[in-house]
Amino acid sequence: MIVLCLVSILLLTFYIREGESGPIHSVRGAVSVVTTPVRVLGSLVATPFNAAGNVMSNLTASQETLSELREQNAELTAQVAELSESKKTSERLESLLNLQSTYSLTSTAARIIGNSSDAWSRAVTIDKGTAAGFSCRMAVCNSGGVIGQIVEVSATTSTVQLITDEGSGVSAMIQSTRAQGMLQGQPDGSLRLSYVSTESDVKVGDIVITSGIGGVYPKGLPLGTVSSVEKSDNDVYYTIVVRAQSTAENNEEVLVITSLTDDQIASDQDVASANKSGAVTSASTKDEDSSEDSSDDSE
Repeated sequence: MIVLCLVSILLLTFYIREGESGPIHSVRGAVSVVTTPVRVLGSLVATPFNAAGNVMSNLTASQETLSELREQNAELTAQVAELSESKKTSERLESLLNLQSTYSLTSTAARIIGNSSDAWSRAVTIDKGTAAGFSCRMAVCNSGGVIGQIVEVSATTSTVQLITDEGSGVSAMIQSTRAQGMLQGQPDGSLRLSYVSTESDVKVGDIVITSGIGGVYPKGLPLGTVSSVEKSDNDVYYTIVVRAQSTAENNEEVLVITSLTDDQIASDQDVASANKSGAVTSASTKDEDSSEDSSDDSE
């Protein structure tokens, strides 16, 4: 053994001192090539036995050890769920901040805490009211764009009528051509853009935005995209169906727009164009109906 140890030390010394092409390096490389198939074969043979050993180790583990592992697994699962929820919340809040920054909105964040309790209206309840400075006819957005306006308010909560509600009406326009119209909710929850003259150029995929007329919604906020356009021979207006940009059902946080700047209100030219199409008259009627409904509810 002493002799073998001395030989090993001498060989190691020569191995370290000689170059990469030295005789000991060459011998070591040749031995490695020859023994590689043997090592691979040994690994393949040993793998099933190692797996069987792990299984037996798990089967013979104590009940205390298994309980600890179950507890650790439950804790890790809860932590993953918590981190995932925190990430999603952070992403939603970041999207709201991006919308607020992009459109220079003066707004306050709120959280959706309830939905409409009947099948005839489409509305949600948010967790802030007059105590936060909210009042009726304030626009409400989520990260995708407009979802509705406040129609009823208390000290700590507000009711938001969604744009898909049958009684809702939003002054809108086609972003590309600036054609004015009125976006109205339908009984089935869809949206229809009315009072758009057939003389205008409208096609599927056009983006619909708020026009700023009426002083409720800031000009330029996304409402949806045109999903179908129909025109009969004798019709003065298109029949346009719009797919909402986003809905309240898949959101928890919203922005309530508390005031508008002069740049966010429709220009005189926009109002004149809407007057020609009849959208302004319709918008006024819708606003009056909403105000009356809110007054009746409050009474």
